Amino acid sequence: MPRAQIKDEKKYQKLRDKGESKEKAARIANASAGQGEKKVGRKGGKSPSYDDWTKDDLLKRAREIGIEGRSSMNKSELVKALRDH
Repeated sequence: MPRAQIKDEKKYQKLRDKGESKEKAARIANASAGQGEKKVGRKGGKSPSYDDWTKDDLLKRAREIGIEGRSSMNKSELVKALRDH
């Protein structure tokens, strides 16, 4: 059943089948529907790698996006949680 907030349902389902979260799949599907897949693919890469961030910066980012259990995570766990979100 199509959802009004998802602009490219096929891409959304494909991403969900690959194991992406609902939020990430919706973000990618909607961005590619609005801007075109090639443009969205070139968009990233302006931020430093999470590996280069301090633990405090990682904790702030995890708090912003609502990752649960972040206070008990070490740096590598925070990086993994942020990448998988």
